[in-house]
Amino acid sequence: MQNKGLIRLFAILFGLVSLYQLSFSFFTSKVENEAKEYAKSRGNQNNGRELANLEKKYLDSVNNLEVINLGISQFTYNDIKDKEMNLGLDLKGGINAILQVSVKEVLISLSNDSKSLVFRQALKAADLAQKNNNDNYLDLFFTEFEAAAGTSGIKLSDPEIFGTKALREKINFNKTNEEVKEELQLEINSSINTAFEVLRSRIDKFGVTQPNIQRIGNSGRIQIELPGAKDIDRVTKLVTSKAELQFWEVFSNAEVQNYFFTANTVVAEMLKDDSLDKKEDTSEASDIQSILNEVADSTEVQQKTLFTYLSVNVAQSEQQLSSLVAQAKVSDTAMVNKLLSDRKVLSLRTNEIKNVKFLWDYKSNPTEDGSEVIGLYAIKSNRNDIAPIQGDVITDASQVFDQLNNPEVSMAMNGRGSKLWEKLTGDNVGGFVAVVLDDYVYTAPSVNQAIIGGRTSISGGSMTVEEAQDISTVLKAGKLPAAARIIQAEVVGPSLGQESIDQSTQSFMLAILLVLVWMIVYYGRAGVYANIALLVNILFLFGILASFNAVLTLPGIAGIILTIGMSVDANVIIFERIKEGIFKKKGLKQSVQEGFSIKGALSAIIDANITSLLTGVILYVFGTGPIKGFALTL
Repeated sequence: MQNKGLIRLFAILFGLVSLYQLSFSFFTSKVENEAKEYAKSRGNQNNGRELANLEKKYLDSVNNLEVINLGISQFTYNDIKDKEMNLGLDLKGGINAILQVSVKEVLISLSNDSKSLVFRQALKAADLAQKNNNDNYLDLFFTEFEAAAGTSGIKLSDPEIFGTKALREKINFNKTNEEVKEELQLEINSSINTAFEVLRSRIDKFGVTQPNIQRIGNSGRIQIELPGAKDIDRVTKLVTSKAELQFWEVFSNAEVQNYFFTANTVVAEMLKDDSLDKKEDTSEASDIQSILNEVADSTEVQQKTLFTYLSVNVAQSEQQLSSLVAQAKVSDTAMVNKLLSDRKVLSLRTNEIKNVKFLWDYKSNPTEDGSEVIGLYAIKSNRNDIAPIQGDVITDASQVFDQLNNPEVSMAMNGRGSKLWEKLTGDNVGGFVAVVLDDYVYTAPSVNQAIIGGRTSISGGSMTVEEAQDISTVLKAGKLPAAARIIQAEVVGPSLGQESIDQSTQSFMLAILLVLVWMIVYYGRAGVYANIALLVNILFLFGILASFNAVLTLPGIAGIILTIGMSVDANVIIFERIKEGIFKKKGLKQSVQEGFSIKGALSAIIDANITSLLTGVILYVFGTGPIKGFALTL
């Protein structure tokens, strides 16, 4: 009796814990359904991205609001979200993307940016061929290289192509093209493997449950699945960022404003003579100083100039010095880039700014008229375009909060980086230094004194916690060996996820109902007791899944249904053994004892469950994706 009482107590406590764990999923679902209703009432029903953004806006607004109050403990939406049962991509929806690692960029890097005409022609021809061909880019390049080389005798192992100092131990001049092809294939596979591991490291820190990342053959493509993720722009930045961190000196606005004025006059003639832009634009820039208004007033209304697209940040006193040299609408940045890179405009640069490199801010800001404005910076580059300090000196990066409680990225440097950083900041006291990531300026503060100790930060008034976390993630995960671009991305929307949930729930409930009815009809009162045990087991199963942060997938539900079938099968075996004993007139008590004994049904039940357990372990260890989800619940 004592053992029975202990078992009952354990079962009751286990059941209460399971209900407690599952309650978080219930309340989370309640809040998220409210978010969906909010989005539907304010958004376009046919615009999935708009609905997702509205849902996110609502959930962000209730992040820290109390949802559950147990008296001794309170839980916000953030708290219960972390404790809910995790659903896979097939049930919850999310982002499914395919990335293409740029084999072309790897080849250019291996050739040390070779300027060989044959090499460049082969790359260009391979680009064109790939548009109408599904063959491997490397194979296309080899074919086009041989065609471009012709009878010239130029080989892949030539010093000006792949016979470089960096590869001289693997590729020497005497190697044939076929031998070089094998070496290049190994190098490219190594680069793709490195990219794969870097992406895996980034995605593991993204914050989604059970992300799936896998290579697609030898195509250089990588498939990524992120259950529950909806912000495709954030995912794109995270996985495609090369994480090329650089620290540069910066020109002030006073040092480049005369160049802009001169360029404005030249651009006006260019636009007038060459008719580069035919569309009429009557909008006025909001913050152009009086000197720019004088220039604008002296031109015809329809005449376009550089200042039509670019608002220069003029410094008329020392107090107005800034690292921000200009601003432009996001929609005008392509035109600004085109105009500033024109040969006539480039020829206007004086010796002081001949190596200037214009880079945009990493983030735009909204204006009152609804447009987006982005800042422009003038970087002090050099002939080789090599930054004084690069990201390889960074040893750690983390998201922290500054003194004003704004999120920022704190970075630590190694010994060499500390010395370089101290020198760079010391040489620019009173000036500006920019932190650039993937050719976007994240911060360009003024320098008051030399910074010692090798610590610095990336900050910005509009930087969010998520952005700071993503930046620290890509910096810690490492630099991609080549550019990766998303060639296919889709958000598995709420409709598909909900449809899967509804269908799986219906099949699950139907299976349980049929089993329960059959057990009662066939076994009577014994079937009722068996059904109670079955329902308690299901409660325990879901409670365990929620407690251990496991992921429930569609194949996982199939595994649960199979588990229910096995549980019923065990009861059937026991009851049939009992019926056999009663049929042999052994009495009810003896028949029950034999039915539950090792000589009766227990041996067959143990054998079946051990076999299933071993199968489940093997599938879980060696399986991936749906197979792993099935094995988990099995």
